[in-house]
Amino acid sequence: MEIKDSGSVVLTAYHSYAPSRIPRIEPSFVPEIAAPSAASSHPISSRKSIPRCRRINRMLSNESLHPLTFSRSNSQASVDSTSMEDFWCEVESIKENSESGQEEQTVTEVKPADEGELEAEWLQDVGLSTLISGAEEEDGQALLSTLTRTQAAAVQKRYNTYTQTMRKKNKHAVRDVRDIFGVAESPPSFEPVPVSLVPANGVQVPGKKPVWKAVNSNSCLDCGLDKDTPSVAEELSFEVSFSESITEIPKEKEGLKSQRFKKEDSSLTKFIVRKSRFGLTEVGDLSVEDMKKIRYLSLIELTAFYDALGIELKRDRTDKVKGRENGLFGVPLNVLLENDQKKFPGIKVPLIFQKLLQKLEETGLETEGILRVPGSASRVKNLRQELESKFYEDTFDWDQVRNNDAAGLLKMFIRELPSPLFTVEYLPAFIALVERISKIKLQLQALHLLIMLLPDANRDTAKAFLIFLKKVVANEGKNKMSLWNVSMIVAPNLFIYKGKRSNQEEMQAAATTAHIVRLLIRYQDILWTVPSFLITQVRKMNEAAINNTKKQLIFDKSMRKLLRRKTLERERPEKIEAPSPRTSKTLPTSPSSRRKSDIPEGVIRVHAPLHSKVSMAIQLNGQTKAKDILARFHCENSHDSPSSIKTQNQSLYEIGGNIGQHCLDPDAYMLDVYHVNPHAEWVIKPKTS
Repeated sequence: MEIKDSGSVVLTAYHSYAPSRIPRIEPSFVPEIAAPSAASSHPISSRKSIPRCRRINRMLSNESLHPLTFSRSNSQASVDSTSMEDFWCEVESIKENSESGQEEQTVTEVKPADEGELEAEWLQDVGLSTLISGAEEEDGQALLSTLTRTQAAAVQKRYNTYTQTMRKKNKHAVRDVRDIFGVAESPPSFEPVPVSLVPANGVQVPGKKPVWKAVNSNSCLDCGLDKDTPSVAEELSFEVSFSESITEIPKEKEGLKSQRFKKEDSSLTKFIVRKSRFGLTEVGDLSVEDMKKIRYLSLIELTAFYDALGIELKRDRTDKVKGRENGLFGVPLNVLLENDQKKFPGIKVPLIFQKLLQKLEETGLETEGILRVPGSASRVKNLRQELESKFYEDTFDWDQVRNNDAAGLLKMFIRELPSPLFTVEYLPAFIALVERISKIKLQLQALHLLIMLLPDANRDTAKAFLIFLKKVVANEGKNKMSLWNVSMIVAPNLFIYKGKRSNQEEMQAAATTAHIVRLLIRYQDILWTVPSFLITQVRKMNEAAINNTKKQLIFDKSMRKLLRRKTLERERPEKIEAPSPRTSKTLPTSPSSRRKSDIPEGVIRVHAPLHSKVSMAIQLNGQTKAKDILARFHCENSHDSPSSIKTQNQSLYEIGGNIGQHCLDPDAYMLDVYHVNPHAEWVIKPKTS
């Protein structure tokens, strides 16, 4: 869906820490001047009674009427100035809070990097540091063997830039790309994986096409569905890489053009993602090691995606803020989680953040103007100090906290993180996906890959926050907070970074950042789903690594035999007769291998350690789903009531083979999953939340 020009004024940067530097508007964009209302008909002498944020918007509108010689800011996205009033009010509130005597954080300057160093960092971040070091590690080769055509081109482009820069610097000898991949004298190129439709969460079976099940109320993931959204839905596919899909549309590069957003929720497209026979996979359903590979592949795919659109993927190496080592506010997420996990092992979201969300969900969702109406600055400051001293002692009285003050503490927590919730490195990429891409579908695909790049702590905290914001919007009838209102309030807290250049750079994109938050809230169910083409590549990476390991074991075994024979020959010079074929014995097979070989085709043995019946062989057919197996185990144990209660919240896991660990969708068809990973083990256990 293309975002059409609404004919409104273009908003540019407001320098939140230097209010005298009010940005000017390009003269070619003249706003529509609304007729003055009774409330606005007072003389200029009453100016002080008008809130400062409204005065800023008035000044923005007035300045745009005069000829200017200033160049336009980098922000290409805008809406009318009145619809952005909440944004500027929030910026003013942030400024006032920052001046209320809060602690200053140390900013560490980062030396600017040249092009070669940036590409070297990129290669390291995608798991291809071996191309720089010269070592031939199996993981890097396994990753390269899974790349699609566009992904391979993206890697090759970065590696070529790196090698050219290093040669200019006369540094250590750099291997030619043809030496690494065995390419002939023709221009260097990677060997891409043929692009084809692949089953979700699985490897393409030769000669077979993915099978889609019939659509019903539970067979697809709906996003953007409410009374105000369009009735016609657009389908998203996770089967083919996003960058490969771009090459199939007319080659119209997304150029720089002024984008104007409609603040109505109905302007957003409704998307659906249909479940294939493999179901859908959420970010928490995969093992830590496999999610690490997902991040490698997501960065490669995002780079290829931006390359296909003619957009440079910039990474911010701006000054970094050093966080506190203890306390609650201004502390890195990882440090908070380490402290919390000592008391609550396995916790994924900081306790203080959970408690603030819980407080607001219990008492604040229906409060009018929640998030928008600020609490008392002095009360919020005192509550913060009290939390710092009493929270971990469990002596803090949450009943004394008013809803607006709790909202202020929540926003303060997010704002004061040493590194932004969506990471400082890719803030330019977030901005570019809106300013350089006009179609909502392409914006969503880029946003999806950026979410896949987030570290675990950032992703889990962001997920909890966005779920809460969705609940706020769902109560719009009582709290008067629409999706656009919430987005404007949250955007400055998420996208204003504490680095030295933050005020000018992030604040130039007012409407842009609000639109990003709107996409995050509206389409969050899609964003937490791992694209199936990435899971397919992870499976292939694991298979390649297994094959390499087997080859190495065979080689090591042969070498050991050769060395043993040489040793025996040195110790016993006399000839040793080889045993006759009749006397040779075959080594017995292990019980586990014997059991696997005894299991017929299409039969799996499911283990359930927490059930009274801990193991069961199940014959699969074309209609057996994961939830059917769970129901069967539950039925077998239903006579034991305490056990049945425990087993109701368990899931079926696919473990080993070509995947580390994979929590299966209850609607996944087990025979299809079995064919994709026949060497896996199947275990029923509680799902980690």
